[in-house]
Amino acid sequence: MQDLKDIDKEKRSRRFRRAKAEEGRNVFRQIEETKPQKKRLKIILPAIALLLASYPLISLFGTPRAKSAPAAEAPAPLSLGKLDQGSAFKLAADAYSSAQVQGGKFTAPLPQGGQVIYGIDEEVQRKIEKLFTDYKVPYGLFVALEPKTGRILAAVSHSASQPGWEKGANYHLYPMASLFKIVTATAALEEKKVGPDTMFAFNGKLTSESPKYWRVRPGRGNQQMPLSLAMGKSVNPVYGRLAGEVVGRDPLLLYAGRYGFNQAIVPGSPIAASTAPVPGTVDELMRMGAGLNREVKISPFHAAAIMATVANGGVMMAPSLASEIRDAKGNVVFTQKPQVLRTVMTPQTASDLAHMLATTVESGTSRRAFHDRRGRRMLASVRIAAKTGSIDGTDPAGHYSWFAAYAPMEDPQIALAALVINENKWRIKATSVGEQALEAFFR
Repeated sequence: MQDLKDIDKEKRSRRFRRAKAEEGRNVFRQIEETKPQKKRLKIILPAIALLLASYPLISLFGTPRAKSAPAAEAPAPLSLGKLDQGSAFKLAADAYSSAQVQGGKFTAPLPQGGQVIYGIDEEVQRKIEKLFTDYKVPYGLFVALEPKTGRILAAVSHSASQPGWEKGANYHLYPMASLFKIVTATAALEEKKVGPDTMFAFNGKLTSESPKYWRVRPGRGNQQMPLSLAMGKSVNPVYGRLAGEVVGRDPLLLYAGRYGFNQAIVPGSPIAASTAPVPGTVDELMRMGAGLNREVKISPFHAAAIMATVANGGVMMAPSLASEIRDAKGNVVFTQKPQVLRTVMTPQTASDLAHMLATTVESGTSRRAFHDRRGRRMLASVRIAAKTGSIDGTDPAGHYSWFAAYAPMEDPQIALAALVINENKWRIKATSVGEQALEAFFR
């Protein structure tokens, strides 16, 4: 028994020695691991002490604390000196929402003092505002200008579906639809390849959107129509074939450029540059010429300017929103003066194009809006040149209805563009908006 006790005692002794040895090794490891930390502390602690000692100097030159930071300065008002057409337009556009009638004229105050005086026709402006409101138009845009000077006569934007959308909406771009047939016709007439009364063969329905149905088949019973009537009825196959098989890609893009596409129409103004992309195939060229390319986009301001160009014998004038701008002391710092942008076409081409556009109201897509139930003209003493357009769009979603016109044809005094975007339920078409605007103007 004594031997067993001795053996057990020896085992406990060995376990004790092993535990002590392991404890010693742990202590050694901790010491070794602490050495680098101590070295780092020897470097860091003096550096911290130096920074604390120099804090008064740093605070003199460093970033001030948030509590003492000065309030952000408001952006400097735009200078009223050396205003050009673009900067004057921007000033007038920024202030337009606060414009009111004073002394028989639309005026708006400027934040830097002074005021903008507009050339707005109150009868037309109020008529379209009321029309959009009464019909609860989902999205409606309207611009009218004076063809000979470019002076803006009315600018209305409205939305019953999306309040706030109307702010600046007249300066944005929308699918141009069949209004582009004006560009196609201009190119064909200027190149002397056709005339307004040229009989033009085609196939497919008048509203067909597929070029594969448009091509003429020799020896078969093709349809025919003069180009002037095809303009009024907005026949897609005719103007698609005219672009693809008569005009050609480069001349079509050339005249699109002359009309101001793919460039700022008034540099410095908020009017977005209209787009006319290069078609990659003949079919794409034909769809573009017929007004079916949704990437061909335009603003209502530019659409009105295009109609004004035809009205003005082919000369495009710069649209001007400000008639006059005065500074805080009442001094006139800007007066609108007619400014020629470019000559798009010859007077003869403009005259031929006017003859073609007149068929829209006389026997084409706008006939019903301009005639009563007995077929009598509502504006019997006023001859009107016009073009309609319709296409589905996505921004905003809906059916886009265009109407662009000028009148009277003998002595043009007003050119306009109306765009109505209807949703599932029809409210009113752009043609009716244009007719009401012309009635208000010529009343």
